[in-house]
Amino acid sequence: MVISLVAAQAISLVLLFNLPPPTPDFYRLTEVAQAFRGSPPTFTDRRPLEVRVSDEPPEPATDARFAPKTRAKLSELLGVPKDRLVIAARGGPFADRRVFRILRDRAAQEGVREEHFLLDPFEIGLQRADGKWVSVRPTPAFGLTPWQSRIAIWFVLSGVALAPIAYLFARRLSEPIRGMARAAERLGRDPNAPPVDLKGSAEVAVAAAAFNDMQARLARYVDDRTAMMASIAHDLRTPLTRLRFRIESAPEEQRAKMAADLDQMEEMVSATLAFVRDATRPGERTPLELSSLVESICDEMAETGAQCEVQSADKVVLEGDPMALRRLLSNLLENALKFGGKARARVHQDGVHAVVEVDDDGPGIPDTDLERVFEPFYRREPSRSRKTGGIGLGLAVVRTIARGHGGDVTLINRPSGGLTARVQLPL
Repeated sequence: MVISLVAAQAISLVLLFNLPPPTPDFYRLTEVAQAFRGSPPTFTDRRPLEVRVSDEPPEPATDARFAPKTRAKLSELLGVPKDRLVIAARGGPFADRRVFRILRDRAAQEGVREEHFLLDPFEIGLQRADGKWVSVRPTPAFGLTPWQSRIAIWFVLSGVALAPIAYLFARRLSEPIRGMARAAERLGRDPNAPPVDLKGSAEVAVAAAAFNDMQARLARYVDDRTAMMASIAHDLRTPLTRLRFRIESAPEEQRAKMAADLDQMEEMVSATLAFVRDATRPGERTPLELSSLVESICDEMAETGAQCEVQSADKVVLEGDPMALRRLLSNLLENALKFGGKARARVHQDGVHAVVEVDDDGPGIPDTDLERVFEPFYRREPSRSRKTGGIGLGLAVVRTIARGHGGDVTLINRPSGGLTARVQLPL
């Protein structure tokens, strides 16, 4: 930034000290008088003088020091009273002394010892006998003057020269920020992503260190909670085994009910351990074709007599864990078959995401429970019978896998009846 500022100031100083001041168009009073007589002179280096007739005198009339002498000289040249002449100099003469020195040198070269002249912009009005006003002024300029064009070219060239420096500086400044954005997105897709390693300013280094600390704390928090749940589920197997031995001495009519409760508890423990194992297993991410995976699962289910079909399957390739995605799709298709009798799957691409939709013909889910069904061990049907459902971990596993890949899953009640499970995964 310092280099860019110094370079910009240096260019400005070079322009200031090396470019000559703009020489304004100047007109001798003899040339103005010639224009009033009806034969304006022809110029090659100045804009021509134009003559126009109006009902009002030119405004505003100047009260500068040169006005009386100029009016007197024009009165002498034109042979008209001074009170019929009005001089309007809107811009006034240039104050730069170098301009007047240039004009004096030019007059000396032309052999003129003393000459009266006016600097553009000006307008001189002469009242005729009929009350009309005849005005003489330089033709208005359109576009840039040569001096302005030179300045514009200099600034364009200086901008082109500084553009690479500014681009490199901006890229160097923004690259660490883009790196942190990529790291945050990678963390959302893969909780076990490596820490951020960014080089940059002190502020960027502090932000990267804070990001890495946050990632480490989140990983420890999840690992601690997962390990605690796994330990509890594992330790429950020992008392359950002791209870199974003890119910052997219970009356026959109570033994069957107690054994059923123990079977249910062991099933919950086994499902919990499987859930923890899948959540903590670092699956290998590989490119895979999603529609082929959906078609293979549907074919396997159809071979067992299930009404499962793929209605449409666009070729969509993404990077993911094949085993985890297979379990995600299997859980959704099994739920559709279990509660709706049929399962229809579709695969397509929506922007930068791959979308899998699974339809069923079941009764649907109340809107108040569309999010609660993703909670672990939550079931809308209170019984734990295998005929009416599992233990409430199927959809929790689905959402865990989807979010572990940087996506998500939602449930949508169709107006025509039935439920649609929509999985969205980033390409």
